Amino acid sequence: MTESLDDIKERYAALDIELEVAGEDAIDPAYLLTFPYDYPDDPAEVVIKTHEFTAVCPWTGLPDTGELTIAYVPRAQCLELKSLKYYLLTYRQVGIVQEHAANRMLADLVQACAPRTMTVSLDYTPRGGLHTVVSVRYPPEEAAAE
Repeated sequence: MTESLDDIKERYAALDIELEVAGEDAIDPAYLLTFPYDYPDDPAEVVIKTHEFTAVCPWTGLPDTGELTIAYVPRAQCLELKSLKYYLLTYRQVGIVQEHAANRMLADLVQACAPRTMTVSLDYTPRGGLHTVVSVRYPPEEAAAE
């Protein structure tokens, strides 16, 4: 027996389940490790990308996924990649809006490695037909000069 459109609408409305959402205090910058940069007088840009960034919508608990790009010029310390991966995993169940995720990440990464410059860009997978890209820069004066 096939369901009527009204039956399907009723079942659809009942799908409203509450998903577990962690607060921003679950983001753990203590995972971030660094190592000495041996060429501080020869600046080089380091670019790190992953297509696997995930956090969740703070209101629905549904996943927000996208590509994360971190580009920085080290001063004395470089980010250690395995520790960065563990840090990023702490976002998986965190309810955080897209704009705040980029800013929080920039603050934590700058605190960890004190770079000359850094840009964090989160290019989110479109949701509801809307595509969002959030980019933040350190130091902020460079962003204002553009």
